[in-house]
Amino acid sequence: MKDASEATTTPDGRKIGAVMMEMRNITLRFGGVVAIRDISFDIREGEIRAIIGPNGAGKSSMLNVISGFYHPQEGEVWFRGRKRGPMKPYQVARLGIARTFQNIALFDGMSVLDNIMTGRLTLMRSGLAAQALWWGRAEREENANRESVEKIIDFLEIQPIRKTPVGRLPYGLKKRVELARALAAEPRLLLLDEPMAGMNVEEKEDMSRFILDVNDEFGTTIALIEHDMGVVMDLSDRVVVMDYGRKIGDGTPDDVRNNQEVIDAYLGVAHD
Repeated sequence: MKDASEATTTPDGRKIGAVMMEMRNITLRFGGVVAIRDISFDIREGEIRAIIGPNGAGKSSMLNVISGFYHPQEGEVWFRGRKRGPMKPYQVARLGIARTFQNIALFDGMSVLDNIMTGRLTLMRSGLAAQALWWGRAEREENANRESVEKIIDFLEIQPIRKTPVGRLPYGLKKRVELARALAAEPRLLLLDEPMAGMNVEEKEDMSRFILDVNDEFGTTIALIEHDMGVVMDLSDRVVVMDYGRKIGDGTPDDVRNNQEVIDAYLGVAHD
């Protein structure tokens, strides 16, 4: 493992910080099926880290391990220099890890604003009684949270739909609202599960721009699963490649692009 105290520099000269998260020899089984087999990799502060591979490679299972939905039978998860034991997803969220989902998980009957506000729940400190009566600290906290949410709405350019019920929105805007809800939690680490899935070219370009802006302007570390290799190669600082639960590649986009095992298993480029 790399020394977590060491920073590094990307090939394009961008500074990447020390190791934020380490997956050490992770093995995950479902009965007799091994979804992840002895995989290790790290995620560094401030980078965009992609996890790629063919369908059934174990990518979503790995994201679920990172986010606390699954607990590996073997291996260790380290976050910010500390070993993380089994935790519930809400406890992981309180550590500063937020995520979006491959299948959109929004509340269709609620407005865009109210959906994004649910992302602030882990940051709210006033009790249920105070929140119900909406007075004192709860009122001040509500106003501060709404102000934060409005900034995210402006940032993602969704002001015109802020009061629209999510169920009425087209798919691409729903994806943007889900990103907004994750950002509302002010995550240190943002996990994106196929953020471009189902989008047209224009929507992908918009989402790519927002992901880069989140990383650059907020300093948010991002780990993403994505099948669009053009997007992965353009956005990512480093890429880890999985196939049938194994790690078959790990490095910069150029390293992965030229890795023959990755080419054979996933990229499908002919041998020289």
